Amino acid sequence: MAAVDLSARVGFQPLRDASLRMEHLIELSTAPEPPGPSAGRPEPPLNAEPGGELLPAPPSPPAAAKTTPVQIALVALGVVAFLYFARPVVLPVVLACVGGMTLKPLIRWLSERHIPPALSAAVVLLLLVAGVTIGFIRVGHPALTWLSEAPKHMTELKQKGQKLFPRVARFSQAAAAVNNLGATEEEQKTAPAVEIKTSRVPTIINWTGTFLAGLGEFLVLLYLLLASGDLFLQKLVRVMPTMSDKKRAVDISREIQQQISNYLLSVSLINLGLGLIVGGGLYWLGVPNAAMWGMLIVLLNFVPYFGPFAGITVLTIVGLLTFDTLWKALLPPAWYLLFHLLESNFVTPVLLGRRFTLNPVVIFVSLIFWTWLWGVPGALLSVPILVSIKVFCERVPSMSHVSELLTSEPNGIFDNPKLLRVRKAGAPADDTASIG
Repeated sequence: MAAVDLSARVGFQPLRDASLRMEHLIELSTAPEPPGPSAGRPEPPLNAEPGGELLPAPPSPPAAAKTTPVQIALVALGVVAFLYFARPVVLPVVLACVGGMTLKPLIRWLSERHIPPALSAAVVLLLLVAGVTIGFIRVGHPALTWLSEAPKHMTELKQKGQKLFPRVARFSQAAAAVNNLGATEEEQKTAPAVEIKTSRVPTIINWTGTFLAGLGEFLVLLYLLLASGDLFLQKLVRVMPTMSDKKRAVDISREIQQQISNYLLSVSLINLGLGLIVGGGLYWLGVPNAAMWGMLIVLLNFVPYFGPFAGITVLTIVGLLTFDTLWKALLPPAWYLLFHLLESNFVTPVLLGRRFTLNPVVIFVSLIFWTWLWGVPGALLSVPILVSIKVFCERVPSMSHVSELLTSEPNGIFDNPKLLRVRKAGAPADDTASIG
């Protein structure tokens, strides 16, 4: 038995030592290797053979083709051409989308009162169409009467101009006399040739038919957008590949809808108040059809820059036709200019705030571009489109430089209430003490 025990000890001792050495090697392999003298030497490539020869590297995936500025310019020109030639189809769609974003908070509020979206959309559209129709009936008849008497008004305006500005009248008469110096008496007495122009009735009929068709498309599409609720947003979220993309799509859609709705509702209330004040002032001054001119001011004030300029020009003509003296004729445009300056420099910045602080140069360029592309509707849509682009660029990190280009720096205390600072007595002039 002793011989057996001795042989067992002798036979299993090497195995026990080998297992201990294996455990020690495993611990050494898992422990971090200390930096040695060969730490900076490059490791042999993984695809090297035992003999030292290198194997061919695996093929790398093809690099993504970079978009060149020429390609971007060609795509932009193609989009502009498409928007220009497809405006009979695209314009009602864009108008309906903007109108849907504006009225969506009202539909959502009615839905919270347990009113179905289809019914609430129908009620809102009926009230909107009824209000616009009544307004145009009340204002449209005086406007059509004034337009039908436009040649008579132009003759009166010319006579008033000659009476108020006699030097300008004498200069125009002298210029006409210079033009007739080389003509004989027979040529001067000869009656001017009468040109027979073709009737514009077919053109007016075609334009009216196109306008009514576009109006019908706009109303139907607007009703469908309001009645569908958040259906399109849900579909957009479903097609997004990742959760971050879904969240970003929801944030961008909600932000654009809120910004455009707040902007258009605020601007509409501001313009309506301005029209009421201007119309009341014109009525007090004795200008005929004061309500019509007040409504015209409301519509023109939606167009930046060009709208107020057109309003001042129209009211100057109205003042010259209404009053006999120059200083009374300048009262209507001066009244409008005064309240327009108050509205644009104080009321609008306070109500809209920093969120809608856009670069004036970008607004002017956008106004010119969309007016050229789509006419008067493009001028009305220029600022909402610019707001949508700004919100989209703010939410996409790669487009943040475009958002910075569109944003204007604060230039007054009304752009940001936090810029209104006070200095404590004996304290240094810094930006830490603010009105709390």
